[in-house]
Amino acid sequence: MKGQVIALPGGVMPAAVRYAPLQSALGDEVDFHFKDLEVYAEDEPPPGYSVEQEVTALARFADTLQLRRFHLVGYSGGGFVSLAFAGTYPERLHSLAVFEPARVPGPLGPEEAALDRKLRQGLAGAEGPEFMRAFTSLQVRQGVELPPPAGPPPPWMGQRPLRLAAMLRPVGEYRFYRNQLRGCHAPVFYGYGDLTNEMVEFQAAVLGGLLPDVHIMRFAGIHHFVPPEQIYTPDHIEALRHLWIRGESRVRAEADLTASGSQLLPGEVLALPKSPSNRTG
Repeated sequence: MKGQVIALPGGVMPAAVRYAPLQSALGDEVDFHFKDLEVYAEDEPPPGYSVEQEVTALARFADTLQLRRFHLVGYSGGGFVSLAFAGTYPERLHSLAVFEPARVPGPLGPEEAALDRKLRQGLAGAEGPEFMRAFTSLQVRQGVELPPPAGPPPPWMGQRPLRLAAMLRPVGEYRFYRNQLRGCHAPVFYGYGDLTNEMVEFQAAVLGGLLPDVHIMRFAGIHHFVPPEQIYTPDHIEALRHLWIRGESRVRAEADLTASGSQLLPGEVLALPKSPSNRTG
């Protein structure tokens, strides 16, 4: 059976647009299942919109596909939801791949909190195109020039600033204990660009200290808002292939242990083929 991949987008592009280059590059190697965020499910954000709604909806989406376990891919806001899911339902994952999640769920460290506060202050009172300009410029490193949009905005862009704003409060209020991520033994890939602001490096350090099996990869000349085809480079795609192989190998090894009547000792992690060494793409 081919690998089953559920892909969550960020708060701007729909999933089918965000992941089109990745799906095209992989062809029929895996089955992709795109899921847009619940904040975009209706004409208005759901009443009482919360991260818990996103996590529950993702589990329900996998159930409708009859996927007890699956590979999860998340970008930006979808990366935040993916990490929350990994801490809540770790047993459902073959693997997890996130690229520049909006945040790592849970209480922020001092450096993370300072950057998060700067973003929220910069967005306060902004609307429409002004909101999007502030949202993008605050998340790249100083001196990075963002090109103006080419041509008219796509049809799906109209409600994006409003929905992005609707996500900010629930993301900040979500109750999550970062130590929950220690229970996610599936292999994890964390990717980031070296032109995105320093938050991504703080996140890499946090996740590196929490996740039992994480591979961190930095991509040169990339920031959060480059087109998707620039993010999914051959190196990135190869890293995902390897991640998915390792994830399914882990599940098979667990099944073999169970069949033999053996079990892992507390804190013991299955030995799997190693990920490629960290490198700059």
